[in-house]
Amino acid sequence: MKLPKPKGKYAWTATVGEKGQIVIPKQARELFGIEPGDTLLLLGDEKRGIAIPPKEQFTKIHERVFGDDLGGENE
Repeated sequence: MKLPKPKGKYAWTATVGEKGQIVIPKQARELFGIEPGDTLLLLGDEKRGIAIPPKEQFTKIHERVFGDDLGGENE
């Protein structure tokens, strides 16, 4: 029995090179607007794995983790 593909869910594979680098598949780069030179945030959980959240979420994630904003207020 073949299950229907959940809407908005994707899966890709990537091979890790000798220097620890991976190539993000073209379809994923296009879907998420990843351009050369972009900085990506990698989140790791020993039990759940690695996640790369959308770059639009970086500020929100930073605020939740560090409890401040990225405005650089009087450091």
